[in-house]
Amino acid sequence: MVKVKCAELRTKDKKEFLKQLEELKTELANLRVAKVTGGAASKLSKIRVVRKAILRVYIVMHQKQKENMRNLIRKEHKKYKPLDLRPKKTRALRRRLTKHERKIKTMKEIR
Repeated sequence: MVKVKCAELRTKDKKEFLKQLEELKTELANLRVAKVTGGAASKLSKIRVVRKAILRVYIVMHQKQKENMRNLIRKEHKKYKPLDLRPKKTRALRRRLTKHERKIKTMKEIR
């Protein structure tokens, strides 16, 4: 199996992802069997390449899934976003007052 490139993966759909993932996993299983039985050094070094290829497929699948969720939320104008789509900030920044809360004046300040 040749090295998988993320740019090529982004053009594929979900069925092709799953098919390629299945092929890579079976290849990895075969390579692990070869490792136990004392296979050639070329097969042993190929294990790392196949593992990284599987990882790339999972990464692109996850990126596409998140992008689809973002588009769905953008279209429906949902009030709340899922936690994994919100911007990653420090705990202190998340608890900071919003602009609106900072502008609000107390009754004493109004008088």
